[in-house]
Amino acid sequence: MRRRHARPPAQRGRPDLKDTPMTDNLLNLSRDGAVATLTLTRPEAVNALSTALLAALRQAVDDVENDPALRVVILRGEGRGFCAGADLTEGLQPPVHQRLEANYRPIFTGIAASSKIWIAQVHGVAAGIGGALAMNCDLVTMAEDASIYMAFAAIGLIPDGGTFWFLERAMGPRRALQAILEGRRIPADEALDLGLVNSLHTPEALAVETRAMAERIAEGAPLAAAAAKRVMRRTDSLSYGETFSAEAMEQSALALSQDCAEGVAAFLAKRKAQFTGR
Repeated sequence: MRRRHARPPAQRGRPDLKDTPMTDNLLNLSRDGAVATLTLTRPEAVNALSTALLAALRQAVDDVENDPALRVVILRGEGRGFCAGADLTEGLQPPVHQRLEANYRPIFTGIAASSKIWIAQVHGVAAGIGGALAMNCDLVTMAEDASIYMAFAAIGLIPDGGTFWFLERAMGPRRALQAILEGRRIPADEALDLGLVNSLHTPEALAVETRAMAERIAEGAPLAAAAAKRVMRRTDSLSYGETFSAEAMEQSALALSQDCAEGVAAFLAKRKAQFTGR
């Protein structure tokens, strides 16, 4: 098993820390410097996605995107698991596809299109569409005893939230279909080997390691990070030539940025660059 060894978070100055409970404490948004932490706070329901929580999450996605001070977002769950998926106590009101399009798609596409880098911090279980929520983030850290659970088969459904897309690319069509049909739990070590997650950590070190990753990324050039995310999100549908051109166009714009000038100056002066996102 590959494991990133624990290390303390990067040193930083006095944080600008703000905690914002949202929608009857279903969600908590805290800001610490350039890193936001978004916490699902329905631990009694293993953070199942109720209609109210989805509304709060959609608003939070917009809020962090519109905050120019933020560069990285950590998405986590409170309690014994990351997210148990949809809240089945609310029922499956037909037509379900409209609920998915209206309530879920704006969140998932908002994360995908965000200029920020989103990191899912997964402990316990990421089940059903909760697993899709984690996989839809740009990066994923995971506790060694956590899992991604294809819970749909147990209630006569198929995965949604883009799960087919992620699993087919990680596992291939046959193994992905078997995992879906059998309602498998994909343990953390297998998820790492498949490329579904970036790193595994002990449960005790997970939050520290995720924060350290977020700070490393936040110290980089935010315009370049956003450009890299845009290209990476498109490459699956592009040819080699189209990818080459997409990279070139992003590079052309970045080369004119103040951050690029600062990076070159810092390199020549053998000092650390101070990127401002301009």
